[in-house]
Amino acid sequence: MNINESAENYLETILILSRQLPVVRSVDICNELGFKKSSVSVAMKNLREKGYILVSGSGFITLTQSGRAIADMIYERHLFLSEWLAALGVPNETATKDACKIEHVISKESFNAIKEYVARHKD
Repeated sequence: MNINESAENYLETILILSRQLPVVRSVDICNELGFKKSSVSVAMKNLREKGYILVSGSGFITLTQSGRAIADMIYERHLFLSEWLAALGVPNETATKDACKIEHVISKESFNAIKEYVARHKD
């Protein structure tokens, strides 16, 4: 799976919005991320061409199976790392920002090792 950080962020955002809204549109992504419509439009075209999303005739965006797998992976990392950093005493806002950076660069092996370590050392 060779995908860049920007694409991962878009897929994660679509996943989160799909849990909050009845339908996800480009304008929702613009509002959530604070990006220009033109930037989001280009990103959606790229994600569609790579088979990560489907866009209906009405402009509704849904994740494909492969897009959902990536979004789920990034979102799991985000939640876990945010909670773990906060549990270590990092202020919540900093923990969330740092988790956003780490979630894209950490290897699957390192992430799983951290998860296993934390699970073994719970109270």
